[in-house]
Amino acid sequence: MSDFPWLTMLWAVPMVGAALVLFFPAAWRSGARIFALLVSLGTLGIAIWLATQFKTGGAQYQFVESREWIPAFGAGYTLGIDGIALVLILLTAGLAPLLILAGWQDEREVGNGPRVAHYYVALMLVVEAMVLISFTALDILLFYVFFEVMLIPMYFLIGGFGPRVGDPGMRAQRSRAAVKFLLYNLFGGLIMLAAVIGLYVLTAREKLGLHGAGTFDFRVVMHAANSGQLGATPAVLNALFLGFMFAFAVKAPLWPLHTWLPDAAVAATPASAVLMMAVVDKVGTFGMLRYCLLLFPSATATYAPFISVLAVIGIIYGALLAIGQTDVMRLIAYTSISHFGFIILGIFALTTQGGTGATLYMVNHGISTAALFLIAGFLVSRRGSRLIAAYGGVQKVAPILAGTFFISGLATLSMPGLAPFISEFLVLIGTFTRYPVAAIFAASALVLAALYVLWMYQRMMTGPVKEGNERLYDLLPREMVVVVPLIAALLFLGAYPKPVLDRIDPAVARTLDTIGQHDPAPAVKPEAAQTPSGGAHK
Repeated sequence: MSDFPWLTMLWAVPMVGAALVLFFPAAWRSGARIFALLVSLGTLGIAIWLATQFKTGGAQYQFVESREWIPAFGAGYTLGIDGIALVLILLTAGLAPLLILAGWQDEREVGNGPRVAHYYVALMLVVEAMVLISFTALDILLFYVFFEVMLIPMYFLIGGFGPRVGDPGMRAQRSRAAVKFLLYNLFGGLIMLAAVIGLYVLTAREKLGLHGAGTFDFRVVMHAANSGQLGATPAVLNALFLGFMFAFAVKAPLWPLHTWLPDAAVAATPASAVLMMAVVDKVGTFGMLRYCLLLFPSATATYAPFISVLAVIGIIYGALLAIGQTDVMRLIAYTSISHFGFIILGIFALTTQGGTGATLYMVNHGISTAALFLIAGFLVSRRGSRLIAAYGGVQKVAPILAGTFFISGLATLSMPGLAPFISEFLVLIGTFTRYPVAAIFAASALVLAALYVLWMYQRMMTGPVKEGNERLYDLLPREMVVVVPLIAALLFLGAYPKPVLDRIDPAVARTLDTIGQHDPAPAVKPEAAQTPSGGAHK
C-alpha cells in the first residue's frame, strides 16, 4: 500500500475529471456539474485517507514518489508531504466540492453558450489539481511550473465568468481585473524563474546532482543550503532569496504588492474569488515557509525584520481600507490583505508559536473567508447590488442567512471560540517573543476588525427593512449544504484545534531546527537569577 502513488492520484483525479467533463454532451449541463462534484469528493476522500495514514512522528516527508522527469537538468517528478502541506491539502480538497456547489449556477451569468457550465467546472478542477501538486512537489522546477501554470485557468475564471450585478460595465471590469491578476503574478514568477536558474547554477557548480550535474531536488538543495555546501557569497544568496520572496509576496499578497487582489475578488464569481483567496493565494505563504526559509536560512534571518514591518503595515492598511468600503465584496477582500499580513508575520517571526500559528491561520482564513464571502455572494445575488447601503433589516426577512453571516464575521475578527482566534493568538504570542513592537502594532488590528465587521453587520442586517429587501429569501437547501460545514469547521477548530496542531507542530519545529532558528529565551529578572552555588540572589 505504501508503494501506491497516492500523491499522484491526489492531483490526477481532478485533472482527469476536468478533461472528462469537456466530453459531456452539451445538453448535460447538470450532469457536468454533478460529475465535477463527485470528482471533487473523490479527491477529498484521498486527502482524508492521507491524513489518517500520515505519521506525525515519522519521516519529514512522507508518501514520497520519485521518478525521472528531465534527467539532463537534474529535474525529477518528486512528490512528498509534511504536516504543513497535509493541512493545506485538506483545506483545498475540502473547499473544492463546496465551491462547486456554491457556483452551481454561475455559468448563467455569461452568455448562452451550450458548454459554459462544462468550462466553468472544468477550470475549477484544473486549479484544484495544480494547487495540490504545488503543495506536494519536492522538485523546485516542478513546483515552479505549476506555480505559474495555475495562473492560466484562474485568469479565465476571473475574466470569463462573473456577476453582472450593479454595473453594466462589469464585463470590461472583469477583463481588466483578470489581466491585472495575470500580469502581476507572471512578473513575480519571472523574477522567481531567474532565482530558480541561479540556484541551479550553484548546485551544478558544486556538482550536487547525479553524475556531477546540478539538481532541482528540494531535499538535496535544502541539505546543501543548511550545511554550507552551496558555496555562494551572502550577497548571491540574498539575491536568490529575494527572487523567491518577491514571487510569493505577489501571490500571497503582501503590501505593497497587493493591489490586484480587491479588483480580482470583486470581478470574479464568489466561488472563484474564494478559490483564489482561500486556496491559490496560500501557495504563496506555503512557498515562504518551505522555500524561502529552508533554502536560504541566512537570508531569511537577514530580511525577517524588514518583511515583518511590511506584514504589520499590510495588517493595519487592509483593516483601515476595509472600514472605508461601501462595497461589501470589496470590504471582505481587503480583510484578506490584513489576514495575510498576520500569516506572513507569523512565518518570519521565526518562532515555533509564530510558525504554527501562521500555518493554522492559513487553514482558518480559508474557512472563514469562504464562509463570509460566499454568504455575502448569496445575498448579493438576491438583491442585485454589492452596495452596503442597499441593505438593512435583512435579519428580519432572512434570519438564517443573517445569523450565519454574523458568525462568519465574528470569525473574521478572531472572536474567541471560533477558529481564527487560536491562530491569531499564536501568531501574536510568537511574534512578541522576538519582535514585541511589531506584535503590539499588529494587535491594534483587532480593534479595527471589530469596527469593520460589526459596522458592516449593523448596516446590512439590523434596523428596519429597506425598500426592495422585503423580497429577499433565506438560504436555500443547496446553500445550506455549503454554509453549514464551514460554520461547523469554524466552531470545531475554535474549540478543539488539536488534530490540526498535532500535524503542524512537528513540521514547523523541524523547519526551524533545520535552519538553526530557536525560540528566544524568556527574559529572567536579575533578582531571580541563580548564583553559581545554586541559591538565588537576595
